[in-house]
Amino acid sequence: MNSEYTKPEKSTEPSTSSKNKNRPDLLSYIRNGIPLTARQKLRLVITLSIPGIIAQITSVIMQYIDASMVGHLGADASAAIGLVTTTIWLFGGICYSVCAGFYIQTAQYIGAKEYEKARTVLKQSLFFVLLFSLLLVLIGLSISGFLPHWLGGEEALSTDSTAYFRIYICSLPFLCLNALAGGMLQCSGNMKIPSLLNSIMCILDVIFNGWLIYRMDMGVTGAALGTALSEAVIALFMLYFLLFDSPFLAIFPKERGSESDESAGSLRTKEAFESPKKRTTFPYIKKAIRIFLPITFERIIMSAAYIASTKIIAPLGIIAIAAHSFAITAESLCYMPGYGISEASTTLIGQSIGARRKDLAYSFGKLTIGFGMLIMALTGGLMYLFAPQMIAILTPDPYVQELAVRILRIEALAEPLYGASIVTAGVLRGAEDTLLPSLMNFISMWGVRIPFSYVLSRQFGLPGVWIAMCGELWFRGSIFLIRFFRKKWITS
Repeated sequence: MNSEYTKPEKSTEPSTSSKNKNRPDLLSYIRNGIPLTARQKLRLVITLSIPGIIAQITSVIMQYIDASMVGHLGADASAAIGLVTTTIWLFGGICYSVCAGFYIQTAQYIGAKEYEKARTVLKQSLFFVLLFSLLLVLIGLSISGFLPHWLGGEEALSTDSTAYFRIYICSLPFLCLNALAGGMLQCSGNMKIPSLLNSIMCILDVIFNGWLIYRMDMGVTGAALGTALSEAVIALFMLYFLLFDSPFLAIFPKERGSESDESAGSLRTKEAFESPKKRTTFPYIKKAIRIFLPITFERIIMSAAYIASTKIIAPLGIIAIAAHSFAITAESLCYMPGYGISEASTTLIGQSIGARRKDLAYSFGKLTIGFGMLIMALTGGLMYLFAPQMIAILTPDPYVQELAVRILRIEALAEPLYGASIVTAGVLRGAEDTLLPSLMNFISMWGVRIPFSYVLSRQFGLPGVWIAMCGELWFRGSIFLIRFFRKKWITS
């Protein structure tokens, strides 16, 4: 290792708050080429993962809140939401994938200590993501009236399903801005603010839902409005902390002109002062498109597979639809920690790649994948044991409870390898390896899950669908691990 990387360069790091002065900033070790011990790596993985895990769990708690409150209105209300849930995932997934195209770049520029470029990516992403989300709103509204019928839902579910979907679609700009701001903060190493704000979002969701569903007697529509309002409030706060408070990315910093802040922007060289016309935006947007198109394709084919699953399940009746919806919500508590670790891995790998430390990136990859598999093995075991209690929170219907518990315990067996696929995907995204993983997901979902779901559902009903899901997750986890350990993602 070159001698110039033996200690941190104070002149190129943003100023931080005084209360953290005595704590070593281990992320700065990545940027400045300082070796990390195994203990320091583990500490960094856990430190970044815990806020991400909390943030993901709180998002699931919001789903629990909606499902539980609506569940007490009856199986029809639950089925109405469950019918359009997979399509909601499609639109939400597209939003998250577009945001990833920008914040992955930002993580790498921060790792390379090119902070001015990171801020330029942020400026362009805000404009692009907002326009893109408005386009999605128009598309969603245009199909909302037909969607329940396309999915094979009964006429009794159509009105509530359409209303819920339309409100969700109209909230997409806030969801996109929240996802972008949270992703940008996380890729800069700030996992605490997004997790704190998402926790507050759960509290707001309880308040808004309780008022709209029960006090205003709005039922399913009230659940959608409550969640949309919570998302909007938190999106504004998330943007504030990003644009005004982030030491790396603030476009309107509270304090200007300090020596350390000027140096944080890569000394704000000539590039920073060139006119907007001369500083073309195309390289960053083109790079974002190159990154997010495969991820968007992945989200589309995954969500399309979920929609296909819904069409397979819909003829099984309202009890099956409701049980399937509740089991998915309950399972989310198990696998969302994996997504929290995956976000941390994207930050660590992105900054390591940006700092041109490929060996460190591979080391962090192994550590985060192992950590994710361990956590999800534990949560899978807990889910198996406490499945009855988890489902009882969501619905009082005994027939729905019995079926949901059966399928949830089937899925518990797949959680460790599901964790492997989730975290490995985050590792590969940090290295901009998005195309092949998308194709792997396509093969896994459409070559394994959907065909086997169709065949097994005809013989075993809803449990057959979940047996197919379990087998597919084992297959997917295995091929993602093979991709990681072959190391081609880090040499390309």
